[in-house]
Amino acid sequence: MTERRRWRPLRGARARILVAVVGLLAASTLVSTLLLREILTARVEDRVDASLVQEVDEFRTLARLGVDPRSGRPLGQDVRTTFDVYLARNVPDRQEAWFTFVDGRPYRATAPSARDAALAREVGRLGRTATTRRGRIALRDSETVYLAVPIRVDGRTRGVFVAVSDLGAERDEVDQAVQVAAGVSLLVLALASAVAFLVIGRILAPLRGLTETARAITEDDLTRRIEVTGDDEIARLATTFNAMLDRLDAAFASQRAFVSDAGHELRTPITIVRGHLDLLGDDPRERAETMELVDDELDRMSRLVEDLLLLAKAERSDFLRPEPVDLDLLTEELVTKASALGDRDWRVDGMATGTVRADRQRLTQAMVNLAQNAVAHTDPGATIGIGSALTGDEARLWVRDEGVGIHPRDHARVFERFARAGGRRRTEGSGLGLAIVSAIVDAHGGRVELNSAPGRGSTFTIVLPNPQTPEEPAA
Repeated sequence: MTERRRWRPLRGARARILVAVVGLLAASTLVSTLLLREILTARVEDRVDASLVQEVDEFRTLARLGVDPRSGRPLGQDVRTTFDVYLARNVPDRQEAWFTFVDGRPYRATAPSARDAALAREVGRLGRTATTRRGRIALRDSETVYLAVPIRVDGRTRGVFVAVSDLGAERDEVDQAVQVAAGVSLLVLALASAVAFLVIGRILAPLRGLTETARAITEDDLTRRIEVTGDDEIARLATTFNAMLDRLDAAFASQRAFVSDAGHELRTPITIVRGHLDLLGDDPRERAETMELVDDELDRMSRLVEDLLLLAKAERSDFLRPEPVDLDLLTEELVTKASALGDRDWRVDGMATGTVRADRQRLTQAMVNLAQNAVAHTDPGATIGIGSALTGDEARLWVRDEGVGIHPRDHARVFERFARAGGRRRTEGSGLGLAIVSAIVDAHGGRVELNSAPGRGSTFTIVLPNPQTPEEPAA
């Protein structure tokens, strides 16, 4: 016995699908995190620039329109007083700092820390700028954005106001927010992966059932089926697999019945031959009679084997060699050949004018088999009609007899191999004649129709497709 393989959840289609899903989720999480960081960083920089511009605009407004609260004079003429009033009235944001310069020298600032002292040294280079300047100062552990605005009195630059913002600190906050978002995304990824593992398992459950069913199926047991639930692709696959098993079950059943029937049909002549040979004596007359009987039984076995080979060939693609066949000529030939089968009143019921695309030899073989069947089930002198007709897109050929007929319940069974309808006389044929007719007609893409009833005779009609083609114009 072969050892049953264990189902391993980390191998096979489930693992590949899970890896694909997790990989897609991880890639999307990484991309979204990077995009989030870039977007937040860009927004921080825009917000810092806007904040610096706002501070400078407020300072300019104060310098242009403000007055000294002590003397009531305009602030624009006194740079120091302007700086004092602005610094007294406004408080910079947490990451901002202000520096003021009078005549190129530092005046007051809002940067008392050691780091801001280092920053002040870098900003000191802006104390004599004569134009508005915007830029960045890179320190050892941070990056600072600045905006420097000169103050002119009587056409001369008397002071400089510099607003700076620590961009590095703002970026640190962004990085912290991105880290939190990444942690949450990883947690969601882990939960989604666990859920995906369970969902994929449920989705693939029918496939595992299909595998187990296929492994349990043998030639002797084709009864197992897969339980189908839902209407998705896997459910349709299970339905298709069950339908395949139904066809295989029917095919094996038919094969077993066929082998049994064929064995029975072959066993009878073999038994007869063996029995007569065992009793064969020395009398020349008896030996001649025995050899004649043996020869007849061997001929019957030969016909049976040839019929079985023909039925086997009917399933091959090269079974037919179709060509245009004139129905009127074929009908005449059929009547001529059939008249040699027995002493019957052979008649032509109809003769079509036209052609049908078919294998002439196979079609003749099928019609002769029908004629032979009619002869076998009628008495000498009985009427048998053969005819042909073209109706629409179909060609019809038939054999009609006035025999005992066939009960309607046996109409389908008479085309089975080795089958004989109840009430029909037992003949010496192989029991494959009508099965051969059905196989030939099926190979042509047609059908066999049977019109019969007990005591009313039988009419077997071969119906072949005959698509109409446009007639060629006369020359």
